Amino acid sequence: MELEQQRESLYLYLNLKNAEECMQHNSLNPERLFLDRYALTSRQLEQVLGTALERRAGYADIYFEARTAETVAVEEGLVKKTARSISQGVGVRVLAGEKTGYAHSDDITLDTLQIAARTARTVAHESGETRVVPLTGTGHAQQRDLYALSSPLLTIPLAEKIALLQRIDEEARLYDPRITNVLASLAVEQKHVLILTSTGLMVADSQPLLRLQVTCIAAQGSARQQGSYGGGGRVEFSFLFDQDRWRTFTREAARQAILGLEAAPAPAGTMTVVLGPGWPGILLHEAVGHGLEG
Repeated sequence: MELEQQRESLYLYLNLKNAEECMQHNSLNPERLFLDRYALTSRQLEQVLGTALERRAGYADIYFEARTAETVAVEEGLVKKTARSISQGVGVRVLAGEKTGYAHSDDITLDTLQIAARTARTVAHESGETRVVPLTGTGHAQQRDLYALSSPLLTIPLAEKIALLQRIDEEARLYDPRITNVLASLAVEQKHVLILTSTGLMVADSQPLLRLQVTCIAAQGSARQQGSYGGGGRVEFSFLFDQDRWRTFTREAARQAILGLEAAPAPAGTMTVVLGPGWPGILLHEAVGHGLEG
């Protein structure tokens, strides 16, 4: 039993390593992204869709996803956290009339796909014959790269990411001496998806993602305030340096923190509240209803 578990763990590790190597690139070729990586063929996937369509189901699709994410965080000028995660999975959906069946697995093999297809199709009750659905590429999906990057985000050296976060720490402290702590994090992600439908379509997409978040903490006497700002998108690492965006994010977070220190307290006490028709019930529920429920 122990040897079998070790074999399964090794198999899953190698499968994830293959997915990680695949996601180092922004290729939209579905065969390269998934089929070749998991030793699957278009013919086998046609049979899986056919299994899903048994018992006269009206529609079925298969959704593959592979994702790699990296995060680096700096606090007080020191690296506090680095993380890297890899995930993969496949889901099979079957529609039969008004009913929907769905099954998924993170172990991508022909056997698990067939099991998922049989599980999902149980939403249908009428018997039928197995069908084979011919898959045809759209002809455009492989050429349509919506988020083309000259350099994949996952290839950015860790040293460059840390250097940027440390510059952010320095910039925030220069903004005002009352900035006592800076938390900055940079997250990058590369996700690939492949969708096959019972209508015969096979389409793929590659989705990079970059996000920079800056939080500044300001202190004066016993008062403490914080400000946060950030940004990103499906863009290259250089996006943060264009027009000194990283500096803009940093100064805005610092400005918010300092503004909080200098802000006057909001008035408090008993006040007259005027409520119109429509929303008062919701407001009262949120204000006192939850407490009464407790």
